[in-house]
Amino acid sequence: MEQTKMGRPREFDADDALEKALLVFWEHGYEGASLSLLTEEMGISRKSMYAAFGNKEDLFLKALQRYEQGPGSYVRDSVGAATAREVAETFLYGAVAAGTQPGRPPGCLGVRAALAVGVTGATVQEILTAWRAQRHVDLRERFERALADGDLPEGSDPDLIARYLTTVADGVSVQATEGASRESLRSVVDASMRHWPPM
Repeated sequence: MEQTKMGRPREFDADDALEKALLVFWEHGYEGASLSLLTEEMGISRKSMYAAFGNKEDLFLKALQRYEQGPGSYVRDSVGAATAREVAETFLYGAVAAGTQPGRPPGCLGVRAALAVGVTGATVQEILTAWRAQRHVDLRERFERALADGDLPEGSDPDLIARYLTTVADGVSVQATEGASRESLRSVVDASMRHWPPM
């Protein structure tokens, strides 16, 4: 007699579910993304979510990694640029492009989520703070190499340049969240690049 399989978990596309979770976190922040909202948008049960991704914090970390590899890849791409100026341009124009994508929430996931985390999300706040700080470190180290190679004027401050760029990029994210257009934000970057140290 053939046995009926009971309680078999419903199959789903984990990659698609993670993309949907990313969009929920991106739009609502960590705390605003309730488990009910996440599972509803992902099209899975809480049990399936826990089995596939772990708890909410684990899911957020996976979504953040996905963001880094996708829309946020401009950060990694920028430090690989050939010249210091190209590093800055890739980083800033990349921030504009990532924060103004049609069909996706405006702004940067890391910035939006960090601004919306309260006391109960302290661990995630620490993760996001470290994540954003790493951008600064990566840029600073890249500009230190540029200075050593003569690609920046003598006396340039790599740490200050990196801080300036991350501050502008964060401002771009906030402005995008408030509805600023891609064109207007690219104009901001254009203005910022006019202050680039002349060789």
